[in-house]
Amino acid sequence: MKDGVNVVALVVFVFFFALVTVMGFMAARWRKAADAENLDEWGLGGRSFGTWITWFLLGGDLYTAYTFVAVPAAIYAAGAAGFFAVPYTILVYPLIFTFLPRLWSVSHRHGYVTTSDFVRGRFGSKGLSLAVAVTGILATMPYIALQLVGIQAVLDVMGVGGGESTHWFIKDLPILIAFGVLAAYTYSSGLRAPALIAFVKDTLIYIVIAVAIIYIPIKLGGFDAIFGAAGDAFAQINPATDKPRGALIPGEQAHWTYATLAIGSALALFMYPHSITATLSSRSREVIRRNTTILPLYSLMLGLLALLGFMAIAAGVKADNPQLAIPQLFEDMFPDWFAGVAFAAIGIGALVPAAIMSIAAANLFTRNIYKDFLKPDATPEEETKVSKVTSLLVKVGALVFVLTMDKTVALNFQLLGGIWILQTFPAIVGGLFTRWFHRWALLAGWAVGMVYGTVVAYNTSSPTQKHFGGNSDTIPLIGEIGYIGLTAFALNALVTVVMTLVLRAVKAPEGVDQTAADDYTVDAGDPGVQEELPPPTVDARH
Repeated sequence: MKDGVNVVALVVFVFFFALVTVMGFMAARWRKAADAENLDEWGLGGRSFGTWITWFLLGGDLYTAYTFVAVPAAIYAAGAAGFFAVPYTILVYPLIFTFLPRLWSVSHRHGYVTTSDFVRGRFGSKGLSLAVAVTGILATMPYIALQLVGIQAVLDVMGVGGGESTHWFIKDLPILIAFGVLAAYTYSSGLRAPALIAFVKDTLIYIVIAVAIIYIPIKLGGFDAIFGAAGDAFAQINPATDKPRGALIPGEQAHWTYATLAIGSALALFMYPHSITATLSSRSREVIRRNTTILPLYSLMLGLLALLGFMAIAAGVKADNPQLAIPQLFEDMFPDWFAGVAFAAIGIGALVPAAIMSIAAANLFTRNIYKDFLKPDATPEEETKVSKVTSLLVKVGALVFVLTMDKTVALNFQLLGGIWILQTFPAIVGGLFTRWFHRWALLAGWAVGMVYGTVVAYNTSSPTQKHFGGNSDTIPLIGEIGYIGLTAFALNALVTVVMTLVLRAVKAPEGVDQTAADDYTVDAGDPGVQEELPPPTVDARH
C-alpha cells in the first residue's frame, strides 16, 4: 500500500464524482413532465425509459459497487466457491423472462408502483401487502449500507480520511460528503438521476474490466502464472480451521452449497424492490423482454470481474479485509491516473444502486404503509413528498449503520436480507400466474420462511463468528449442506400449499381480486393502461 494520499488518483476520482453530481441535478430537467409531483414521475421516471436506458439502469442497479468489490473478494478469500454469482446471474434471465412482462402489464394497467401494490390488488389483503413491503424495506436497508462500504473501501485505499487516530469527523468527512450529494440529487431528480448517471458508471466499469483483464495478466506473467499462484495460496492451511484456505475447484462436498446458493440467489434477485422499480420504469413490456436477452452481457463482465480475485493473490496483495483486495490491486498495478478511473467506477457504482434502492424503499413505505394504514386519502403530491423525505431517512439509516457499527453487522443483515426477500416469491410470482393460493396461506408460509431462515442463520457459526457465520446449513431430511434461504423458501411453499388446501376446504374468505386475465398481457397504448381503480376491498378480519 502506498503511503499517504494518492493525489493523482484522488483528482481523477473527484473529477468523475463532480461530473455525475452535475448530471444528477440536471436529470431533474431531463424528460420533465408537466406534472412531476406524483410517484410515477419521481419514483418511476414517468414509466418512459426505452431499451437502452432500462438496460443501463438495471445494470447499474444489479451490478453494484458491492458486486465490484465483494465477488472478487470472495474469490480472493476462498477460491472458486465465490463464482456462484456467475451462474445465478445466468439462471435469472430466463426466469424473469417468464414473469416480469406480466408484472409490468398489470402494474401499468392499474397504476401499481410497488410489488406490494400488486399483492394487495391481486389477493385483496392489506396484511399480506404489508408483509411484502416490510420485508422489502428490511432487505434493502443493509444493501444500501454496503454500497457506502464500497465507497469507503476505495477512500481507504486512496489514503483519504486519515488513520485510526484521526478525529472521527475528519475521518468520515469524505463519506459524509458523498452521502450529502447522493441525498440531494435523489431528492431533487428522483429515478431520473441514477438513470442518467448509469451511463457513466457502466461505461467506466466496462473500460476498467476490459483493461484489467488484459493489462494485469501481462504484468503478472499470464493466466497460467496467476492460477498457479492462486492454487499454491489456497493449498496453504488456515490455522483457524486447520483446513486449506480455499480451492480453485470446489470439492464434491461443496456442490450442494454452490448449487442451492446459485438457485436461491437467482430466485431472490428480482424480488428486491430496487429491481422492480427499475423494471416498472420502462415504457413497454417489449422493453422488458429485450432486456432479458441483453442483460446477460453483464454476466460475462461479472465472470471476468471475478478473475480479479485470483489476480490479487498472484500480485501478492495482502489485505486483512478481503473487501480491500481489489481496490488495492488497482492501486498496485495501474498507473495512478487509471487507478483513479477504476476507483471512480467503484464509487459511482455505489451511487447509482444506492439511489434506486432508497427510492424503492421509500415507495414501499409511502404506498403500502403510509397510504394504506396512516392516510388513505393522501393526494399524489403528498405521496411524492412523503416518499422524498423517506428516501432521505433511509439513506441516513444506512449511513448510521456504516459509521457506527462494525462492517460485519452490515454483512450479517445483508445475508439475512437475501433469505428474507426470497420469502416474498410465492406471493409475487405465484400471484402473477394463479389466484389459487389463499391470502392467509401465503401469509403463513411467509412467516414460517422468515422465522426459519432467521433462526438458522443466527445459529450458524464460523471460526470468527458465533452467530451469522455463513448462509448455509444442513438441509432437513436430505442431510446435505445447502443455502438456508432456499430451504426456508421450500418450507414457505409447502406451508402455503397445505394451508391453501385447508382454508379452501373450510371456505375461508378469499378476498377480492381487482385484476383480470387480460391485465397481464396488456402493452403500452392498449386501452385502460394506468386507469385509476379504487382500493381493493379487504376483509375486515385483517
